[in-house]
Amino acid sequence: MKIASFNINGVKARIEALSAWLTSTDTDIVVLQEIKSVDETFPREHFEDMGWRVETHGQKGFNGVAILSRLPLEDITCGLPGDETDEQARYIEATVVGSFAVRVAGLYLPNGNPAPGPKYDYKLAWMERLRARAAELLAAEMPVVMLGDYNIIPEPRDAARPEAWTEDALFLPQSRAAFRAIVNQGWTDAIRIRDPHATRGPFTFWDYQANSWQRDNGIRIDHLLLSPQAADLMVDAGVDRDTRAGEKPSDHVPVWVRLAA
Repeated sequence: MKIASFNINGVKARIEALSAWLTSTDTDIVVLQEIKSVDETFPREHFEDMGWRVETHGQKGFNGVAILSRLPLEDITCGLPGDETDEQARYIEATVVGSFAVRVAGLYLPNGNPAPGPKYDYKLAWMERLRARAAELLAAEMPVVMLGDYNIIPEPRDAARPEAWTEDALFLPQSRAAFRAIVNQGWTDAIRIRDPHATRGPFTFWDYQANSWQRDNGIRIDHLLLSPQAADLMVDAGVDRDTRAGEKPSDHVPVWVRLAA
């Protein structure tokens, strides 16, 4: 079972790029972020015609998450627990049923800039809610993959120029500590464990500005966290870096993990 995360930066704007990648990949489940579409106008039929089941949690013009799956989905829930007043569409869960069942939690964590300020307060509060939900998922003692755009640069090696991010909400000490508080519950960072001794990257995001892609001025902010039961099944993980060089690409690229059948 191969599970991927892809911040598509507007599903309608990137429908050709997304479709090309979906056609080329052997991925079974794709979690999308920043679909920037309400549920009713998501191009559902297009992807269903390609053989995908589609579940969305959308929002007009901003945010929005979705799951595309070649496998059956059960127990689909939308919205991160802990704040009934939160109207931002940033979280979706489902159980994927193949030769074994995996709980998939797809997320688009708030950016938090400018910091300090109310947007940063919202980011930290959202991360605390995520930490609580992550603990509940671990308590279920089943394979769980909690993946998406975390908007967190965990370590200096996760940025080409870490000095440029010292005052950014993605790299502030409090942000990184909140991320570690989640990981340290017992989650495995699939991309990092694949190459734990890497001193630079791999990166998953390159800004459209200042020739960031051409200069490889990237950061790693898209992560796949595995519960112990999922980590035991991990065969491989990777970053589809070349997607960034395609026609009208997203500024993110897919990240993926393969679990043993």
